[in-house]
Amino acid sequence: MTRSLAQLSYPPASARNMALLVQLRWMAVAGQLLTIWIAAAVMGVNLPLPQLITVPVLLGFVNLATSVMGREREGYSYMELLGALMLDVAALGWQLYFSGGTTNPFTFLFLLQIVIGAILLPPDWSWIVAAIAALGVALLTFLYRPLALPPQYAAEPLRLYLLGSLLCFLLIAALLVFFVIRMDRNRRQSDAALATLRQQAAEEHHIVRMGLLASGAAHELGTPMSTMSVILGDWAHHPVVKATPELSGELDEMQTELKRCKTIVSGILMSAGEARGESPSVIRLGVFLDEIAADWRDRSAGAVQFRNEVSQDIAIVSDPALRQVIGNVIDNALEVSPARVAIHARTPDRDLVIEVRDNGPGFAEEMLEAFGKPYSSTKGRAGGGLGLFLVVNVIRKLGGRVEVGNPNDGGALVRISIPLEALTFSGKGTR
Repeated sequence: MTRSLAQLSYPPASARNMALLVQLRWMAVAGQLLTIWIAAAVMGVNLPLPQLITVPVLLGFVNLATSVMGREREGYSYMELLGALMLDVAALGWQLYFSGGTTNPFTFLFLLQIVIGAILLPPDWSWIVAAIAALGVALLTFLYRPLALPPQYAAEPLRLYLLGSLLCFLLIAALLVFFVIRMDRNRRQSDAALATLRQQAAEEHHIVRMGLLASGAAHELGTPMSTMSVILGDWAHHPVVKATPELSGELDEMQTELKRCKTIVSGILMSAGEARGESPSVIRLGVFLDEIAADWRDRSAGAVQFRNEVSQDIAIVSDPALRQVIGNVIDNALEVSPARVAIHARTPDRDLVIEVRDNGPGFAEEMLEAFGKPYSSTKGRAGGGLGLFLVVNVIRKLGGRVEVGNPNDGGALVRISIPLEALTFSGKGTR
C-alpha cells in the first residue's frame, strides 16, 4: 500500500519513533518505581517519596494520553519529538534533584537521551537536547538534596556509587542496543517506502507518456478510418459489387472490422487519462463481469470459461480502462493457452477478486521476479510486457493489487484484487 501526501509532511518513521519513545518512557516508569521501592524498602534509604513517585505517575498519564490521541495521527513533527525528549530530560532531572544530584550514578542516563536525540532529530535540534542535558548535569552538580544513607551504606559511599555505576552502565548498554536497532529498522523501512514511492512516480510518468502517445495515435487514425468508411460505403452501392455476392459479403466483413477498429480507437481516447475514465458508466457488478466474459468467449470461439461467484452484486462505476486491463490479462492467457482459459470471480470480504488461469507453460522465473515492470516479457518482441505493466498500475490506482504465480498442477494464474469501495456507485440508474 502507498503512503499519502499527509504522511510525507512528517519526518520519516516519526509515528513509529514516537511509539518507541512511549515504550522507553514506560520502561522508565517501571524502573523508577522499582528503584524507589528497593532504595526505600530494602535498603532503608530515607527518600522524599511524594516528590519522587509523582514523576512516574505523571509520565504514565502522559503515555496514556499520547497513545489515545495518537491513534489517528499519521506522524509527528520534529518539535513534538523534541518536546517528548525534553519531558524525559526534565523528569530525570527532577528525580536526580531529590536523590543526590550527580552523586547518584544514574546521572549517566542523560547520555541515553542525548543519543536518542541525535538519532531522531536533525543535527541542529540534537544540539538542543545535548545542551539542555549538559545544563541539567551542571545544575545538579551544585543544586541537589543529599541522600540520607543508612549507617551500613554511609560508611562506604564510594562502593555504593560504583555498584550503581555498574548497574547504570549495563542498563544504558541494553537500552542503546535495543532502541538503536529498532530506530535503524524504522529508518530502513522509511527508506524502502520512499524508494517505492519514487518507483511508482516513475511508472506513473511512464503511463502518462504512453497515454499521450496512444491518444495522439488514436486521433491520427481517426481521419484515415473515416475516409475508409466513406469509400467502403460508396463501394457497397456500386452496381458491380451489388451484382457479386462474394464481393458484397467481403465488403460487409471489412465494414464490420473497420467499425471494430473505430470502437478500439474510441476506447483508447476514453481511457488515455485517469484510471476511472472520462466517461464512466454505472452497471451492476455481475452484469459487468458477464459482459466481459461473453465478449471474450465470442472472440475465442468458446475457449474462455467463466465462473461467477460474486455474492455482492453491487452497482459499480465501470469504464473502458478497467475493462481493458482485465481484457489484457485474458488476451495474454489466450495467447499461450488458446484452447482453454478459466476466469473465476468472487467477492470475499470487501474485495472483488478475479482469477484468470490458463493451461500454458506458466511464468518464467525471471518474469515472476520482474512482474509489473515495463517491457518485462518473455515473448521476445519489441514493446512486450506493457500490457501487464498497465494492468498493475491501473489496478494499483484503484487501491488494489495484482498477484501472479504458477499453480502446482500447471499453467499460470493471475489474481486481481480490487476494493469494492473503489468501484461502488452510490447513486441510481444502474442496469
